[in-house]
Amino acid sequence: MPTTDAIVKALKGRDRILLQPSEGYAANLLGLSDQVPMKIVFLTDGPARRVQFGKQVILLKHTTPRALATAGRVSELVIQALRHIGQRHVADAIVARLKKRLSDDDRKQLLRDIRYAPAWIAAILRRVAGPEGK
Repeated sequence: MPTTDAIVKALKGRDRILLQPSEGYAANLLGLSDQVPMKIVFLTDGPARRVQFGKQVILLKHTTPRALATAGRVSELVIQALRHIGQRHVADAIVARLKKRLSDDDRKQLLRDIRYAPAWIAAILRRVAGPEGK
């Protein structure tokens, strides 16, 4: 059975589309959630559809170009994961976990992509990308 990554790479190459993990799956990939979604959802600039391999289902949801502006970068995962967690539930522990997980280059990328995030997420991205002591 192919992995989700293998399926996604094949779809990107064959259909020449952008794919970005959506909220719940992004949180899982970053280790911010232990829940593994039964239906994995990706945002795409291609048509919406359902791809099934055995019991694994991948849903492709069409979205706007702005929503895919960070596709392929760590920023996409962090922004989507924070959307999943929700503004009221992003505690200092989440920020600390992201700081620990992301490299210096990843954190610099967050600052470059901050303009694509809603204001509440942008404030969190600044905290994640900031110095270790803050």
